[in-house]
Amino acid sequence: MTEYFFPKLQAVEALAPYRLRTIWSTGEVLEVDIDGVLRKIPGLAPILDPKVFARVHIGEWGHSIEWLDEEFGADNVYAWAKEQAGMVSHEMFGEWMHRNDLSLTTAAEALGISRRMVSYYRTAHKAIPRAIWLACLGWEATRPKAKTLPRALPTAREYAAAHA
Repeated sequence: MTEYFFPKLQAVEALAPYRLRTIWSTGEVLEVDIDGVLRKIPGLAPILDPKVFARVHIGEWGHSIEWLDEEFGADNVYAWAKEQAGMVSHEMFGEWMHRNDLSLTTAAEALGISRRMVSYYRTAHKAIPRAIWLACLGWEATRPKAKTLPRALPTAREYAAAHA
């Protein structure tokens, strides 16, 4: 992972149990609740001890957060924090592309933006505007044929039939 891709962690601080304040190279200060992740994976159980949790620190080069011998990648933490703050994450955008079997080029054509912007969004190099995410969802809901734009959204029944 190069500096070009994904914001770099500059600071991390343990807050309430299983909640972190993160500061990123983008200047963003984001809080993230990792309680669900810690409880889901049995190997992470030692981190549930408040004293261990409080010893969180940035991993080497700022690409992870660590406790003992366990770590979370900074790109995952960044995505979780963005999503919990009600924003669109690069992971959501990448999942949309994968779910719809879209390449950089076909995603750019679907959204009416450049291939480069799609790459920036997918790698978290640029923030994803709400309008772009809504366009992703609208495109997915309508699945327009090549070179056409839908005139209306499908009814709930039509949508269900198309995705059954």
